Formats: sequence, structure tokens, C-alpha cells
Amino acid sequence: MAIKQDSHFIPYLDGRLHLRQIRSSDTAITDMSKPPILMLHGAMSNGRVFYSETGRGLACFLAEAGFVVYALDTQGRGQSTPRLQRGFKGGQGEVIRDQLPLIHHYILGLHPKVSKVHWCGHSWGGVLMASAISRYPLFQDSVASLLTFGSKRRIKIKSLKKWMMVDLGWNKLAQAIAWSHGYLAADKWRMGMDNESRQSLAQSIDWVRGDWIDHDDGFDYASAARDVAKQGKWPKSWFIAGSGDHVLGNPADVRRMVEECQLKDVNYTLLSKSKGFKHDYGHADMLTHKDAVDDHFIQVRQWYLSSHTSTRHR
Repeated sequence: MAIKQDSHFIPYLDGRLHLRQIRSSDTAITDMSKPPILMLHGAMSNGRVFYSETGRGLACFLAEAGFVVYALDTQGRGQSTPRLQRGFKGGQGEVIRDQLPLIHHYILGLHPKVSKVHWCGHSWGGVLMASAISRYPLFQDSVASLLTFGSKRRIKIKSLKKWMMVDLGWNKLAQAIAWSHGYLAADKWRMGMDNESRQSLAQSIDWVRGDWIDHDDGFDYASAARDVAKQGKWPKSWFIAGSGDHVLGNPADVRRMVEECQLKDVNYTLLSKSKGFKHDYGHADMLTHKDAVDDHFIQVRQWYLSSHTSTRHR
């Protein structure tokens, strides 16, 4: 099935947020009965982790199945403007409190026949999405599901590779570069596919090794997450980890995030050869590997189709 890709630019502060819309070319979005899917990238990344111009990626795969998919570039990343530069003030709090609510409402405005949106996050994007859900009753009622790939709130595993990548590379070297240049030019230094602001970098470091507290207003996300769980308001969730993801989304740390959120209606999948998958997938290639289309992407498609069926018959 042929797909169509369009870029939407939503005004935000002194610039615009880029939202990539991907759908089958013969389907009008106003006729769609399935809830759309919003995808959020992680740190040092952008929406392109989910799609490509040539039709590769999870977003394109799901569009071929009849879903309308949206991939967001958060402020300063991807095609969002202005680009990160010295003096940029935004951090992860603005994504949680401002950008996700803005884009969520925008998508619902494009889909008047539905009242919910599926959320899908890669790595730190899953943490930011979980934070927004725990904070806002709006999302507890209007997020149809939460699917994450390699998402962890803390990194507690210990290894030489973790020390080199996180303790030395992320916590020390990346911060030094960011404070020297005004932001982390991760693409230039070959640390990631996009850049990172000083605020987001520092805030994510604090969360990875400490408490789940908003740096701007002190909101306690951990406590809120427990309250949401007690009320049974977490959406249906699925956390996917790769057995080859030894540091950034280590399976043990992914499971710790599930426990911290006290999720009940949740699936957990380990992408490993021992579990019947084609590879022991790593942090990035669980989304970008060419074999993913004929492997776990099929299960993801079925999960979304099943979610649509169960919602429709309630």
C-alpha cells in the first residue's frame, strides 16, 4: 500500500514545531475510525528515528496498515525551528507541560471522529510521555495506549560500558561540551542523530540518577504515577526492551520503570533470539534494523489493531 507523508508546522513560542503525518495515500484522515498514533523521539534524536523519506521505519509500516501516524520533532530538533543554538532556554519540562499538550490537541482537531490518541515513545521519549500522563488527567482519559521502546527512567545497571557511556561520556564529556558551546552538538560529535539543549541534558542526567521531580516547579511525578495507578487510570501499556541494549535501555532498567509507574495493564517484551526474534536488538536498531519489519513490527501492528477492535466494541 502506498503511503503519503506531509509536514505540519505548528506555531510554538518564537518558532514552529514540526509534525510529520504519515498515512496511506488512498485514505482520507477525516474518514478514519482508528485513533491516530503520536510518536516521540528520545534524547539526541528527532522524529526521523520512526520514519524515512523512502518509506522505512515503524511509522511507515503502521501507515501501510491503515493508521495515521504522527512523528514529532520537539523544539529545536529535526525540522522544528528555531534550531538549537547558544542561549536556547528550553528543557524537557517544556516538552511535558507545553509541547505534548499542544500537539495532542492539534492531532485530535484533525481527527474529529475519535477522542483518543495512541502514544509511542523511543528511549527518553517514553519517559517524557509517561511523565505527561502521570501529571495530566486529560491524558489519562485521552491517551489510548502507551508503547515504549528501550525506555527507562533510571540507569541502575553497573558495567564498564555503562561507566564509559553514561558516567564519563554523558555526565561529564557531554556536559562539558554543552556548557562550552551553549548546547550539545551531538550530531557534530557523532554522539547522536540530533542536538540537545543544556537544560534537557542536565535535567535528564538528574532523573537518570535521582528523583523523578520536575526541575521547574517541583512536581512529583513518581508520587503522581502511583496515584494514577491506584485510580486505575494508566492507559494500556507495552514496554519493549532489546537484549542487546546493554546500557541506554537495559532490560532490567526498563522493568524498573514499569515497577516505578506501578503499571497493571502492561505487557513486557524482550527482543532476543532466545525469545524467538531474529536478533538480540540494541537501543536504536530495535526501530531501524531492516529485519524489524518482518519481526517485532508485525506484533506491534497486531497490538494496535487489537486495541482498535477492543475499543470499538466497548
